[in-house]
Amino acid sequence: EVQLVASGGGLVQPGGSLRLSCAASKFDFSRYWMYWVRQAPGKGLEWVSRIDEDGSDTLYAESVKGRFTISRDNVKNTLYLQMNSLKSEDTAVYYCSLDMSGTSRGQGTQVTVSS
Repeated sequence: EVQLVASGGGLVQPGGSLRLSCAASKFDFSRYWMYWVRQAPGKGLEWVSRIDEDGSDTLYAESVKGRFTISRDNVKNTLYLQMNSLKSEDTAVYYCSLDMSGTSRGQGTQVTVSS
């Protein structure tokens, strides 16, 4: 059974930064594209970013482009999301997933951007 556990969330002021991690296990992590998705309070899942198998190709939602950076370490089986210049609208539970829709998402981490 695939396991994905996100961590690194917390409370941060607008303009601040956070780095999320997602520990992957029980599947061959290095062979899969990986995704970050998020769910803001009262809203549906939103795709944030994706990365290909070796990290050479990345893509971002317009809402986070230029502020977030996705990366991965295939030795450590870990996915990352560096989030800079955070805004209140980035407040959400963040999940890593094996698909863009978030159907295969794992345990999320709460990010709250507030002064």
